[in-house]
Amino acid sequence: MNLTEKKIDGKQVYNGVIVNVRMDQVELPNGKAAPREIVDHPGAVAVLPLDEDNNVIMVTQYRYAFETEMLEIPAGKLNPGEDPWVCALRELKEETGYIPGEMLPLGASYSSPGFCTEVIYLYLARYLEKGEATPDEDEFLKIEKVPLDDLVDRILQDEIRDSKTVAAVLKAKAMLERY
Repeated sequence: MNLTEKKIDGKQVYNGVIVNVRMDQVELPNGKAAPREIVDHPGAVAVLPLDEDNNVIMVTQYRYAFETEMLEIPAGKLNPGEDPWVCALRELKEETGYIPGEMLPLGASYSSPGFCTEVIYLYLARYLEKGEATPDEDEFLKIEKVPLDDLVDRILQDEIRDSKTVAAVLKAKAMLERY
C-alpha cells in the first residue's frame, strides 16, 4: 500500500519571525481529502560539547512556551542557506565560548514530524578550547558542566525532556561506547 499523501491545495496563513504556518488539503491513500496544518521552520543545530573529563557543557535557559527553565545542549536556528556545521560552530562559540578541536556529526532529528518541518542537525564537539561566550541580545543563559552519565540517568528518569538534548546525549553515549 502506498502511504503517500498528495497536496491538493494550500494557503499561507501566517508569516512569522521564526516560523511560517500553512494550511494544506491533501488527498489520502484512500482517495479522501484531509487538512494538514504545517509549521515551516528553517532548521536548527544542536551541539553536545564534551570535555576531557566526560562532562557536557550545558546551558539552562527559560523556555516561554513551557514557562520553565530547561537544561539543554547549546543550539540555534540555521540562517537561510547556511551549512549546519558552520552554524553549529557559531552557536557553540556564542552560547558557551568553547571552540572544538573536533566536531562529529550525530545525524539529524525531526523535532515534531506530525506538523513541523524543522530538522535539527546534531553534533558531538570534543577537544574543547575555552573562549568568551557572546550570546545574542535576547539570550540569557546559565552555563554548567554535567557528567555525561548523569545526563543519561536524568533522561531515563524523565528529568530532561528536551528532544534535541535527549537525542544527542543518547546518540553520543552509544557512539562513544562503540568506537
